[in-house]
Amino acid sequence: MKILLLEDDFTLSKEISAFFISKDFECFPYYDGSLLIKKYFPYDYDLIILDINVPGTNGIDVCRDIRKVDKKTPIIMLTAFSEIEDKLSSFDNGADDYLVKPFHFEELYARVQSLLRRKEVPQQIENKIVIDDLEILEEEMKVFRSGEEIKLTPKEFNLILILAHAKGKVLSKQFIADKLWDYHIETNQNTIEVYINFLRKKIDKEHETKLIRTKVGYGYYLSDKE
Repeated sequence: MKILLLEDDFTLSKEISAFFISKDFECFPYYDGSLLIKKYFPYDYDLIILDINVPGTNGIDVCRDIRKVDKKTPIIMLTAFSEIEDKLSSFDNGADDYLVKPFHFEELYARVQSLLRRKEVPQQIENKIVIDDLEILEEEMKVFRSGEEIKLTPKEFNLILILAHAKGKVLSKQFIADKLWDYHIETNQNTIEVYINFLRKKIDKEHETKLIRTKVGYGYYLSDKE
């Protein structure tokens, strides 16, 4: 297994690399985001770990650039900050996970293992999901409403898929959070509310029929009926 690491703290980078090597991973460290982008594309990695605040191109922009050509390799962001804006920016640019410094290496390892397991599970992809005038093309990762394409971030797309696959069943915020992030993070439930609002603005705001619905006290569901 190959891990690409972007971390400008030389000591921490060396410690993370040594830790994953002890777990039988290969680790390829970089200290500058711009240099990583130049060196990234000829190689194939199983997982990517990006610190946000690094010289050259910052980690979030690196994540965005990687996602332009690579939609599938799991990405974990590392940062010294814990503000919700940093988390949303990371997820909006394609990150799969987010870990705040300082952290235990075993926690990082658990996150890595979780993402790698999810990557290995074969997924059956439906060609098209249709709800009223909403069309979701899962393989192409595209969403249309009344024939017009709606641009969604990766996390927004995953959220609409989770709701669509439930086929009208009400999903709790905790269930959605577990599906989006694979493990319990307390702030995820508040983050779900933020993403639901993002989706409503993009999918429902300009349409008379509202599809993203709330059952008060229970959760959210996707349906053209109350």
